[in-house]
Amino acid sequence: MIKLLTTWDIKPGRESEYFEFTVKEFAPGVMRLGLRPTEAWYTVYGKDPQILMGFVTDDLSTMQQIINSPEWQKLHHNLLDYVSDYRQKIVQATSRFQLF
Repeated sequence: MIKLLTTWDIKPGRESEYFEFTVKEFAPGVMRLGLRPTEAWYTVYGKDPQILMGFVTDDLSTMQQIINSPEWQKLHHNLLDYVSDYRQKIVQATSRFQLF
């Protein structure tokens, strides 16, 4: 299994628009592409990224096809309207909690 780890901060003043986008567009869109969500963390206090989300695929080839697809590029571009400090990393999935 291969995991896509993503982190970001929600832009100040965009919180309600962000949550609407993630529920109505982002989450359904990534699942349609074949990314399976594994975790979503919201940091309330501290200097860590506000959001950490993980998604898995069966293999690296599938992950690369998905993140290079026009559909992913559109979802990612739209997400950037609501977030800052976006980062992503592809790693081998483990059964433990994974960070960057």
